[in-house]
Amino acid sequence: MSKLRVIHYINQFYAGIGGEEKADIKPEIREGFVGPGMALNKAFGEEAEIVATVICGDSYFNENIDEVKAEIIDMIKAYNPDVFVAGPAFNAGRYGVACGAMSKEVIDVLNVPAVTAMYIENPGADMYKKFVYTIATGNSAATMRKAVPALAKMTLKVARNEAIGTPAEEGYLARGIRKNVFEEKIGAERAVDMLVAKLKGNDFETEYPMPIFDNVEPGKAILDLSKAKIALVTSGGIVPKGNPDRIASSSAQNYGRYDISTVNDLCSETYETAHGGFDPVYCNADSDRVLPVDILREKERAGEIGELYKYFYTTTGNGTSVKNSLAFAREFTKELIADGVDAVILTST
Repeated sequence: MSKLRVIHYINQFYAGIGGEEKADIKPEIREGFVGPGMALNKAFGEEAEIVATVICGDSYFNENIDEVKAEIIDMIKAYNPDVFVAGPAFNAGRYGVACGAMSKEVIDVLNVPAVTAMYIENPGADMYKKFVYTIATGNSAATMRKAVPALAKMTLKVARNEAIGTPAEEGYLARGIRKNVFEEKIGAERAVDMLVAKLKGNDFETEYPMPIFDNVEPGKAILDLSKAKIALVTSGGIVPKGNPDRIASSSAQNYGRYDISTVNDLCSETYETAHGGFDPVYCNADSDRVLPVDILREKERAGEIGELYKYFYTTTGNGTSVKNSLAFAREFTKELIADGVDAVILTST
């Protein structure tokens, strides 16, 4: 029996081309496997092989998404694949979106099955998990060894059109699709069993997990901006030159608080970005492009706002978990409230 033909999609980083400085590269296709494709190809054993690898820069894909999808589809056609696999993208947001979008396009246009893999908090997961089987991974490439076997197993299953089990059985993200199955006990009995387990403090697993929605109560409207104290907060990674608090370029574990009480302009000699998820050139030339201290100083002098708060707070949103983001905000908002800040301008990238 001949091996299944696999097309693999990766970004510029995993292709070994470069990081953010190369995120604008156009799509290309190479024979065989590249980068993490080596481990994936090995995990297929004798059942499948990566015949070609599509590579595209994360920025280029997301900034030219319709044109890029059509271009990559044309590249793939020539190889007559049995299955398409993208990633793993872990928690890299633009990469995850590209993996999900390209996988869905392959399914829709070529009628070829596709699989991808990423972290549950990746925006690409939320956008595409209902269309594409998406293997759940850890937050970073440190979990690559665990992700690859699961991705390979699912790729072979969808390629052979085999029955797919539940998310818990197969390790993919729930797609919101429910199927009727027969159980030994009726629903009432199972519900009582779960209730008894809960009352005893024992472990149990609900059959119908409820969605969790943020419920943020809107703040009161500011009636007079000319008397308001405004603070700046950013996930764009703006830091004093040298990054004194060593804020990570992605998956941040801390945030910084920096005094701008005597600062009117975030010039290139004294400020930069620590963010690893976008091209830093224009930001490093003038960090006011991400954190607009200069404009708010102008408005302060003109009396349009009452005061610019003496500190700004910063971290990198690139791959940073929701858990950490909430912890950071809960900590520094106490200080903002205690110092009488009326409003916060939150900037990203």
